[in-house]
Amino acid sequence: MAKLTHLTESGEARMVDVSGKEITRRTARASGAVSMNAETVAALRGGRGPKGDPLESARVAGILAAKRTAELVPLCHPLALEHVEVEATLGDFGVALASSVVVSGKTGAEMEALVAVSVAALTVYDMCKALDREMEIGPIRLEEKAGGKSGTYRRKR
Repeated sequence: MAKLTHLTESGEARMVDVSGKEITRRTARASGAVSMNAETVAALRGGRGPKGDPLESARVAGILAAKRTAELVPLCHPLALEHVEVEATLGDFGVALASSVVVSGKTGAEMEALVAVSVAALTVYDMCKALDREMEIGPIRLEEKAGGKSGTYRRKR
């Protein structure tokens, strides 16, 4: 079993030293969802969201969140992101969310992709909570990451 890289031998939290790593192109994709009742979906389809368009707000919030991941997650390295995309799609049971992140760096972008989807989901919830207190967020998951020494990871279906 692999050891936790963010802990010292004595169990103290630490930021991983990436100074010796090569700069490579790294990508990550994550997904998430906000489930809601049929009446809320119908209201959003009809443009009757109480705070405006939650899908567009979620997209922008997710992009902004990805850029600030190192401020939100204590041991993450700050990355100069080269591309962030967040998709928010209204379906029959709620909103499907997806993010993709690209960076050239010494460490991966999976946390940025996961934070983007998480904050996008929270934004949808915030904008729709007046209509539906029963909404559920999740699952939020890493779909794929590529680049760096560990190679490519793709979520098994």
